[in-house]
Amino acid sequence: MSERRRHSNVVLNLTPLIDIVFLLLVFFMLTAHFIEEERVDIDLPKASSGDPIEDDRYVTVVLTPAGEILVDGEAVVLPELAETLRGALHAPDKKFVRLKGDRVAHFGKAVQIIDAARIAGADALDIQTEKP
Repeated sequence: MSERRRHSNVVLNLTPLIDIVFLLLVFFMLTAHFIEEERVDIDLPKASSGDPIEDDRYVTVVLTPAGEILVDGEAVVLPELAETLRGALHAPDKKFVRLKGDRVAHFGKAVQIIDAARIAGADALDIQTEKP
């Protein structure tokens, strides 16, 4: 007796797999957060000296003309600033604070921000300016 080899024509239906891939694609597109940074118009003071510095090592604190304080784009009230900075400085490679303040911003708040950065344990604080 000779064994006969059977050739079967098996067709794999890919429709359910394609449906699942498209559902996953739609799911990730709908749940992804598209973050758009708020632009705060700040007129930085002018300074003729200074060096460009890498942005990823710094926690950026912005003092707006209206007196608002933003830490890395998030609004913070002054009594919570030191604690917020302490948490932000705890991140890896974040040891420095950069202060960006409008030219007409209240100097007293700038001093309070500097004090909060020292309390939070910042290794250094820079005040960002622009060249004239």
